[in-house]
Amino acid sequence: MAKQRGKLIVISGPSGAGKSTVVFKALEGRSDCCFSVSATTRKPRPTEVDGREYFFVDPDRFKEMIANDELLEHAEYVANSYGTPRAYVEKKLDEGMNVILDIEVQGALQVHEKMPEAILIFFIPPSMEELEKRLRGRGTDSERKIQARLYRAKEEYALADFYNYIIVNDDADVAANEFSAIITAESCKFEDRKFYLSEV
Repeated sequence: MAKQRGKLIVISGPSGAGKSTVVFKALEGRSDCCFSVSATTRKPRPTEVDGREYFFVDPDRFKEMIANDELLEHAEYVANSYGTPRAYVEKKLDEGMNVILDIEVQGALQVHEKMPEAILIFFIPPSMEELEKRLRGRGTDSERKIQARLYRAKEEYALADFYNYIIVNDDADVAANEFSAIITAESCKFEDRKFYLSEV
């Protein structure tokens, strides 16, 4: 029997939206999802393994990957380059896995342009007031950093009109159920399962 191809699921949201908590809750008990592994030019830390945490490449190889359109998206962060290798994602999708890619809005737009079939999900808190409360509750950021994160969140909201879904994370369990439901519904689409009908 033919194997159903997985879905590429892109998740984004402002710092403090709680998407990591929600996604890990949603994936408990699911064996049909995995996270994408990024390529980076930064040096590996002692406990990191090439191909597990990241694909570690030198800057010349990274430039080559950009030139050859081997990356679905890429960005610079703190003097290092990061990107999503297309070959790794395609391999996992062909194996029937849903691949989750956690990236910022600009990267999501790059993926959307290269793989318009990708499912884009934007995570937000119930209000800006709640976002500010969560950021302050962490106790890790300076006032300046909190204000910068809030400003960045407003910028992301203004750019997020190309996403397919919005999950409002007011309650992590409810949000996790919504995220899981989206994956399940997208996997059951007629276009993706009509091959079963020809096997009857």
